[in-house]
Amino acid sequence: QLQLVESGGGLVQAGGSLRLSCAASGRPLSTSAMGWFRQAPGKEREFVATISGVGVAGVGIQIYYADSVKGRFTISRDNAKNTISLQMDSLKPEDTAVYYCAARGLFQSSAAMRTPFDFVSWGQGTQVTVSP
Repeated sequence: QLQLVESGGGLVQAGGSLRLSCAASGRPLSTSAMGWFRQAPGKEREFVATISGVGVAGVGIQIYYADSVKGRFTISRDNAKNTISLQMDSLKPEDTAVYYCAARGLFQSSAAMRTPFDFVSWGQGTQVTVSP
């Protein structure tokens, strides 16, 4: 069974940066699209970024970002290390949330699926707090 563990959250001032990491165990991630989602208090869990897995024939790596983070956040993956990361720059107070790493199923490589229902494995979350 796939297990995901996030790290790297914390408290940062507006304009600062954080890098979140997600380490997987239990099976290789390479064929699964991966994503980052976040949930602020009183709000629904929302899409932040997704990255495709190996296996989308004839297509290079697909990456999608929410409009609210485009140009500030960067998602990446290291299949050899079975990890994904989220580099967050120019952070804003509205980025404050619990951030979750998520994986689609085995051989579900497309990153175009961007709702929480498209992901089958979740980490426990890591808190990111951005002060004004």
